[in-house]
Amino acid sequence: MRIGVLTSGGDCPGLNAVIRSVVHRAVVDHNDEVIGFHDGWKGLLECDYRKLDLDAVSGILARGGTILGSSRVQPAHLRGGVEQAKGHVADLGLDAIIPIGGEGTLKAARLLSDAGLPIVGVPKTIDNDISSTDVTFGFDTAVTVATEALDRLKTTAESHQRVLIVEVMGRHTGWIALHSGMAAGAHAIVVPERPFDIAELAAVVGKRFEAGKKFAIVVVSEGAKPREGTMEFSSGATDVYGHERFSGVANQLSVELEERLGKEARPVILGHVQRGGTPTAYDRVLATRFGWHAVEAVHHGRFGMMTALRGTDITLVPLADAVQHLKTVPADRYTEAECVL
Repeated sequence: MRIGVLTSGGDCPGLNAVIRSVVHRAVVDHNDEVIGFHDGWKGLLECDYRKLDLDAVSGILARGGTILGSSRVQPAHLRGGVEQAKGHVADLGLDAIIPIGGEGTLKAARLLSDAGLPIVGVPKTIDNDISSTDVTFGFDTAVTVATEALDRLKTTAESHQRVLIVEVMGRHTGWIALHSGMAAGAHAIVVPERPFDIAELAAVVGKRFEAGKKFAIVVVSEGAKPREGTMEFSSGATDVYGHERFSGVANQLSVELEERLGKEARPVILGHVQRGGTPTAYDRVLATRFGWHAVEAVHHGRFGMMTALRGTDITLVPLADAVQHLKTVPADRYTEAECVL
């Protein structure tokens, strides 16, 4: 068989591990040929690709980023390019395409799958917000990086008697904030699923100082917003891909908390460091398993599906189910976190 693979959307620790696994399983065990499209769906639309053999994936297991490159394609451009993509797949003699990506990538995969292309998706996102899978690779690395940063920030916050508002990634879901905040013993966690009341947040932080503590750490997801009518808030614009450009919730919270508490408050924005660099062992293993099972799905003709982790098993779920809704932080998980803050 001849298989095409691509990585699309934001980069994520573990992408190279999937590529390596796909090539090893396909080439060594099935005698397949694998090609990699450059820069995501853009590479497919422009027929820009390279051959992927064992030498091409040697030594990439622990590398961050993606050797194939990544990009975002405007939805309208992709919809208009369906026939073009089908033509390239036919011309190249591809038996299957394995796209590796998050919500946007998987929606595009479903679009092309519905158009008749043989596709098996692999979910990735540090936000862990893809439904139908318990965990996505990249999440563990992002949480580990954020937790280490929080551990380091605690010492400087205590030394200077400050409130530090640490902004982590999470456009629509607060999984990174929840897990890193709990792991590092943060004193407040703010997530998009639960709009915050600035007065309530200030009261929570203020109680620490009333109890004689000298510092506080607040972890906030980049997509968190205040409860309507509780705080003036500047929202960001929307980019050409339909994604909101956030205006900096940590910056705005630091100003509000400093005024209300009379304590020095500083924002810390972790940004892209969370999704760069070496993947954790957990993410390498999960990514490798996803790649292995994606190739097996191709050989069993299980197209229109996505690999998913259920418990400790890798299974397949329909792409339609995977992109139906985001996996958000449920109320009971936030309640658990509140009990240990």
